Amino acid sequence: MGGEHRPRQARVMERIQEGQDIFTLRLQYSDECGEQPFVFAPGQFNMLYLHGVGKVPISIVSDPEDDCFFDHTIRALGRVTRGLSQLREGDVLGVRGPFGQGWPLAGAEGRDVVIITGGLGCAPVVAVINYIFRRRERFGHVTIMQGVKHRNDLIWRERYARWARQPDTTVALAADNPERDSSLFKGNVVQLFDRVEVSSANAAAMLCGPEIMMKFSVDALMQRGFGAEAIWVSMERNMQCANGLCSHCQLGPLFVCRDGPVFRYDRVAEWFFRKGF
Repeated sequence: MGGEHRPRQARVMERIQEGQDIFTLRLQYSDECGEQPFVFAPGQFNMLYLHGVGKVPISIVSDPEDDCFFDHTIRALGRVTRGLSQLREGDVLGVRGPFGQGWPLAGAEGRDVVIITGGLGCAPVVAVINYIFRRRERFGHVTIMQGVKHRNDLIWRERYARWARQPDTTVALAADNPERDSSLFKGNVVQLFDRVEVSSANAAAMLCGPEIMMKFSVDALMQRGFGAEAIWVSMERNMQCANGLCSHCQLGPLFVCRDGPVFRYDRVAEWFFRKGF
């Protein structure tokens, strides 16, 4: 599923403001669903090109079944993402992808799934959650744990409420500053382990967010019997070329853009949370 070297032109079909500085672009290739429909796996990413400004790697958050449209949820932080935030319906940009390795959803069928995210780190697993709930009969119990700093950082509240109503599903949300919001646990996502029953029996765990959050979450999972081979992490490093050529995203002997961004934890445990790698 590697991407072409030359960006394809895509058009903004819809722009959704998710939060104060967070937005979603729903894109469609200009050739629509013609000769080259967009095929990807949950967990992969695209390089988005804003002409005259630059490029940035962004995770795909839609479901692969939506092969005519694909969504990217973005926080406006840098020059390129702030420029992307100015796009409106009908505007065009360049897209190259998809790149990287996705989540092991085929291997997770028939198993319980534990999804742990922090901050906007939830974006790379939204495609996973959409995938599972569209094929709910293929998976066991689903546990979704999400932590943010402030209650206003918790986007997609309606989605979390809808997911919580799904059968055999647990949703637990935390905020360092919940501001009297009784639906949120006051604390971080790792502290949710004391409030949510998580079993390692026939289960797979998928984590995404700040590396320090994932590190402590991995420790909590292992204390509950999860082996390193049952834990998957999505890494975020300085991905610039998306082909493993520029070495900016090197992680020990691996490249996040090419060999990840999703890794089975035992592949990266030696290099996980080590500065300079």
